[in-house]
Amino acid sequence: MELEERAMRLKVYLGESDHCNGLPAYKAVVHHLRQSGIWGATVTRGVYGYGKKSRLHAASPLRLSEDMPIVVEAVDSEKKILEVVPAISDMVKGGLVTVDEVKVLRHIG
Repeated sequence: MELEERAMRLKVYLGESDHCNGLPAYKAVVHHLRQSGIWGATVTRGVYGYGKKSRLHAASPLRLSEDMPIVVEAVDSEKKILEVVPAISDMVKGGLVTVDEVKVLRHIG
């Protein structure tokens, strides 16, 4: 049986070299989300991309970029996601923060 539930997804786009309070920004974001009781968060390291300065970043076998694109995703209720957005936005000054509505399917067995 599946149960459908409305929720929101928070996505934070930043660079691997971005920092906040002495930590890599992606770690600071995840720590804040965890302390805020958000259901869960995942960090994904991109293999190719660019940011607001349009500078390409690419992973290659010969040279690993030190500033690869990073995406942090988290899903929770609309209320809880919107509560953390201001703090997250402050933590990632040069990044991009988005939210969108999602449907959560939970398999109940």
